[in-house]
Amino acid sequence: MRKTVVFMVIAFLAVWAHAAELHSPDGSFRLQVEVKDGVPVYQLDLDGQPVIAESRLGLEVKGMEPLTGGFKLIKVDERSFDETWEPVWGEFKEIRNHYNELGVTLEQEETERVMVVRFRLFNDGLGFRYEFPVQDNLTYFVVTDEKTEFAMTGDHIAFWIPGDYDTQEYEYTKSRLSEIRDLMEGAITPNASQTPFSETGVQTALMMKTDDGLYINLHEAALVEYSCMHLELDDENMVFEAHLTPDAIGNMAYMQAPTHTPWRTVIAGREAKDILLSNITLNLNEPCAYDDVSWIKPVKYVGVWWEMITGKSSWAYADLPSVKLGETDYTKVEPNGRHAANTEHVKEYIDFAAEHGFDQVLVEGWNIGWEDWFGKSKDYVFDFLTPYPDFDVDELRDYAKSKGVRLMMHHETSSSVRNYERHMDKAYQFMVDNNYNSVKSGYVGDIIPRGEYHYGQWLVNHYLYAVKKAAEYKIMVNAHEAVRPTGLCRTYPNLIGNESARGTEYEAFGGSNPDHTTILPFTRLIGGPMDYTPGIFENDVSKYNPDNNSWVNTTIARQLALYVTMYSPLQMAADLPETYNKYLDAFQFIKDVPVEWDDTKVLEAEPGDYITYARKEKGTGNWFVGRTNDEEPRVSNISFDFLEPGKRYVATIYSDKKDAHYKKNPKAYDIRKYVVTSKSRLTQKCAPGGGYAISLFEVKDKKETKGLKKL
Repeated sequence: MRKTVVFMVIAFLAVWAHAAELHSPDGSFRLQVEVKDGVPVYQLDLDGQPVIAESRLGLEVKGMEPLTGGFKLIKVDERSFDETWEPVWGEFKEIRNHYNELGVTLEQEETERVMVVRFRLFNDGLGFRYEFPVQDNLTYFVVTDEKTEFAMTGDHIAFWIPGDYDTQEYEYTKSRLSEIRDLMEGAITPNASQTPFSETGVQTALMMKTDDGLYINLHEAALVEYSCMHLELDDENMVFEAHLTPDAIGNMAYMQAPTHTPWRTVIAGREAKDILLSNITLNLNEPCAYDDVSWIKPVKYVGVWWEMITGKSSWAYADLPSVKLGETDYTKVEPNGRHAANTEHVKEYIDFAAEHGFDQVLVEGWNIGWEDWFGKSKDYVFDFLTPYPDFDVDELRDYAKSKGVRLMMHHETSSSVRNYERHMDKAYQFMVDNNYNSVKSGYVGDIIPRGEYHYGQWLVNHYLYAVKKAAEYKIMVNAHEAVRPTGLCRTYPNLIGNESARGTEYEAFGGSNPDHTTILPFTRLIGGPMDYTPGIFENDVSKYNPDNNSWVNTTIARQLALYVTMYSPLQMAADLPETYNKYLDAFQFIKDVPVEWDDTKVLEAEPGDYITYARKEKGTGNWFVGRTNDEEPRVSNISFDFLEPGKRYVATIYSDKKDAHYKKNPKAYDIRKYVVTSKSRLTQKCAPGGGYAISLFEVKDKKETKGLKKL
């Protein structure tokens, strides 16, 4: 790691002024911080164009004078920082962390309390947080509201989902800020656990575009020991204010000095790709907490999952109205005949994984208790240890090992968090004893302890506790229904995946709009990778379950592209083996595409319309390209100038046929091969709901190019 730090202390500013100014390392961003009539405010410009208009800062605390006014500026600390670090896994081999920092120390004259607002200005945006040093008048305190503002400069176009304390599993709405209020009711669609809070409340990461073409993203980084931030819009003045998730009694965060809040982030740029390529969220997190990371490996997997999601099979072994763990005797229960997680069936998935080079097989529904797991507010719902009678742990462990494959554990908590914590050590040890090294955890339903929310401080603490506890057993975690990521995977890289958004499962719950995956990289993925579970080749869900008439709104070519555009070190081929066996020529791309990268380029992008990524495979000269499209037919024009000059590559292009359409003809695809160089260009038609994927393998032998045309 290469690091340069320059410190400056400019204490004299407090004597002569009530303001400070900071520029980004390249000079493009300018931050102004001021105390006006005792109120700290900030504003941000990009090349002289306002990004954030004058916005107030502060917090309200329980039983005390609010930390929103009565301040004087007593000190300004400034420093520059420049390092290059290597992530354990990621979209880049190296990441540069280069910023100028401003620490503004404020004293509230009446109470003699001190608050520091620390700003870090990068070449792609801003991060800032509140810090509270050790002091006599502010040690233990409770945050009841955060008054941080983000004042917009106009009625921007926004890509938003409803503010909610319990779920992010909504489709995105594209609208003007002024239209959010009228559209909110229709945007709130049913979910297993949901608590929307306002007619104008939205969630981060929030993506916006101004009328003069500026792209702006609001989010947070390093969410630790605090509650998740939403944004409440004052739609008369176009000002967002932070809105924190409360706990069961209405408090937002319990603090003990010395302490600090998470970072609030503003990413901005002239091009859409500036948002996608920003590493601000990661850079505002602490370096890796582990000395040994050799056990953390990206994973490509298949699993016994989609057949249950579609309703073809069941998680439950039997049909029982009531189960009591330790009392219900499953050896005396009549099986329902639909249970998917049985030994022989799981062996079929293991065989498929081994044949096609996948690392792991996820098995859901292996453990007792699924008959009455959901919606009962049940505390002792699972023990995470006891298999159903038809799931032989020892036999499957040994069989998978003989095939060079691991099984992936599944821990559904049913949001009984207290129950999960009481079983966690034994559950993780059980994994170690049976050759599992990764777990998909779930938090479906309302939280126990009752009254807590998925995104409150108590649960935020739990999610991180689970990750750190898993690290003690060298286990990787993929948490579903947890709080959306804020870059903590830099510090705790065994957090290799999250859901925390509307994923592929909703394609079996009525379908998602084709533009959904052209928005997610600008929103949910700003905080970290998503276990989106792509790879669905059968659009008609009724083929699996006659009672489910859902339709997967995509072409096959677009499903392939998702492995490149939806970044994750954890990628699933989610469809059924028997379906893939019908399309093995297209399935080849899923087999070829890696999950580790050395470099990433954005070739084309517009939120809600299209995204084209190119990524370089880790440790090789091979590249992969993916393009996802919304519901409109479009033409993609790309250059291969990211390839190494002087070298030749065999490009295999998996594209939509001319008559392909996500509704009318989704399985129409073409596969063709060319020789390409850094001087090649491609013009490719993309169907409605379609896209394309390209593998680019460096030519090692002239025989590989025989009979191929040059592009």
